[in-house]
Amino acid sequence: MENLPPTKGNLMAAKHSRELAKTGFELMDKKRNILIRELMSLIDSAYKLQERIDKTFSEAYSALKKAKISMGGCEDISMAMPIDKSVRVRYRSVMGVELPTVTSTPTDTSVLPYGFLGTTSALDDAYKEFTKVKELTLELAELENSIYRLAYSIKKAQKRANALHNIVIPNLDDDIARIGEALEEKEREEFVRLKVIKAQK
Repeated sequence: MENLPPTKGNLMAAKHSRELAKTGFELMDKKRNILIRELMSLIDSAYKLQERIDKTFSEAYSALKKAKISMGGCEDISMAMPIDKSVRVRYRSVMGVELPTVTSTPTDTSVLPYGFLGTTSALDDAYKEFTKVKELTLELAELENSIYRLAYSIKKAQKRANALHNIVIPNLDDDIARIGEALEEKEREEFVRLKVIKAQK
């Protein structure tokens, strides 16, 4: 904004813009800190959840192997499994960032979707274990998506805060200093001119 004419109006406008930029920087910094806190809590949850998922997956695949061995295969029964249409995604806002909340109707494992003919208790165990896997996968999907969105928003907030702090505010400071100096110079010239006129009279 080097081409701003040195007037009092422009000086006031530049000072006002600087105040706004400073407030904007403080808000961006606060937003970034809140998002970082939220991200850290989710990352802690993700580590714990990953351990549970690893354990549950290995138990589920182990149960499936036992079912296959005892029954000689489970492909026909897998076709009888109902498709879960109860998964719902809602969003909550954290400092303007939309974070997903994934919910579904819990599966009642006491009622099996297949008959007892040609099946064993090993298949029942596998079905129950994979139901746990499904629930944990929904939880993990919610966490991973939230972490990705928060990380992206933190990066964006950081860029904006840096632009305000390192470019916009220093430029406005330069404009304020330049206009202030030009106005002071004008005032000195006016004062000298008035003194000369007074001396001549």
